[in-house]
Amino acid sequence: MRHLTRIQDLGPEGVETILAQALAWKRQAPGPILQNRLLGMVFFNPSLRTRTSFEAVMLRGGGHAIVLDVGNGVWKLEDRPGAVMNEDRAEHIKEAAPVLSRFVDMLGVRSFSANMNDEQDEVDPVINAFRRHATVPLVSMESSREHPCQGLADALTLRENFGATKKLPVTLTWAPHIKPLPKAVPNSFLLTAAAAGCEVRVAHPPGFELPPQVRAEAEAYAKASGGSVTYTHKQDEALAGSRAVYAKAWGPATRAGHAPGDVAALMAAYSGWMPTRRAMSRAAKDAIFLHCLPVRRNVEVADEVLDHSSSRVIDEAENRFHVQRSILHWLLSA
Repeated sequence: MRHLTRIQDLGPEGVETILAQALAWKRQAPGPILQNRLLGMVFFNPSLRTRTSFEAVMLRGGGHAIVLDVGNGVWKLEDRPGAVMNEDRAEHIKEAAPVLSRFVDMLGVRSFSANMNDEQDEVDPVINAFRRHATVPLVSMESSREHPCQGLADALTLRENFGATKKLPVTLTWAPHIKPLPKAVPNSFLLTAAAAGCEVRVAHPPGFELPPQVRAEAEAYAKASGGSVTYTHKQDEALAGSRAVYAKAWGPATRAGHAPGDVAALMAAYSGWMPTRRAMSRAAKDAIFLHCLPVRRNVEVADEVLDHSSSRVIDEAENRFHVQRSILHWLLSA
């Protein structure tokens, strides 16, 4: 039985399999490959693209998706082993996951980082509790550590625009925000781009390093795929000659010891990192701009970048559908 809750479940060869199938089916849609299949989707957090794209995949593939919003029509779920359940979480994942597995063919779970603590995010408690107790294939719709579907959609967008990703210079740049955000999306872009053989430049202010386990994993993928990963605190340096610029906000390397006001002040101190056309002019002439959405305009990214002809954020969002169709087919093909 297959699961896809992290890029490690695919590795470089699996990433290529998903991308190749997604691109082929985008060009020529398959028949009802999910005929009579059911996907149960468990949401701990809000969603626009994820929910809609997965439901569309199931319906267009001849199947159906059942949506469950935790704490809103569905019991609040406990994930901690050995928990004394005397608070507001009425059901444990240890029962919920196998019960849901009796009703559906696949499960999807979306659960953001609870406190953006790097060590806890590496444990990834909610998605891994479902992984332990589900008896059907499981796909992550974003977890504390990773958002693999987004990372694969990003890589598909690169493949579409440039034909190949081997040795493609791409930049992942930190962007400012009104609050610290989880690292799942930047983690996944780094991991997937490295697995696809890109030359990845990661730019961020001091103190905003991505987790060491993620960096080590990305560097191993790059070595296997012929790519590379470099890090810098100079955004201009990372953008120079880049063919794709991916902007994303994320919080400091750890929030331990940071009071909320301190973190907000730290984020505000780097407002100059917001991508503008002037910043994009340092990239290659044919460079494209990427962002996972939602985006706070003129805080995280300037209007002039999002509305420019080089922006591919809408195409990138559409590609969630195409990679997820490939993923669900892959999960059921074991």
